[in-house]
Amino acid sequence: MASSLSATSEIITYFTTLPLLELIAVLSSILYVVLAAKGNIWCWPAAIISTVLYTVIFYKVYLWMDSLLQLYYLLMAVYGWFCWRKKNTLSTNTQSSVLLYSQWTLQRHSIIIFALTLVSLVLGWLMATYTPAHFPYLDSATTVFAVFATYLVTQKVLENWLYFIVIDIVSIYLYVEKGLIPTAALFGSFVIFAAYGYWQWRKQYKLQFRQQHDNMCINNSVAG
Repeated sequence: MASSLSATSEIITYFTTLPLLELIAVLSSILYVVLAAKGNIWCWPAAIISTVLYTVIFYKVYLWMDSLLQLYYLLMAVYGWFCWRKKNTLSTNTQSSVLLYSQWTLQRHSIIIFALTLVSLVLGWLMATYTPAHFPYLDSATTVFAVFATYLVTQKVLENWLYFIVIDIVSIYLYVEKGLIPTAALFGSFVIFAAYGYWQWRKQYKLQFRQQHDNMCINNSVAG
């Protein structure tokens, strides 16, 4: 009980004493996840703000690899904005002004997961051999899969949230082991948001599928 209260107190203290720049970065990153879960295109401007700020923050504290990773996220945020704005055809005479939700096959995901696992093992071995990094294999895996899952978000692929649920849970373990309790708590909230995002996107995907089916029936009826 005492340890739980201590952890809660640490989390409150952490977030109430954050420097303004970091606080804005944290809030904008949370806003990004919430808006992305709702399929709202304004998630990308929020992502752009958070990634720009984190790029500067990580660079100043000499976490240059993390800073480079944020630059990738920044490019993905810009790319995602343009992807979500492009038009997709719902039927032969109806257009949607937003990117449609999609779902990849289990076979496709299995091949990709196998390939990403190999990449993670190679990077993990390099980090374990040539750097003093802690948890090199798990750290490499979360980074590699997060890079891929972020791309899936830009394409509105439903399963991106399942990747992020696993990534965030592993990240929670890593942060707890390193004593970064507030960050672990933040990623705990990301797990909840990711589960909510999967539920929302799956619901929208089903509605979209139903609309496509109805439009096809109407077109066939008119043609007949």
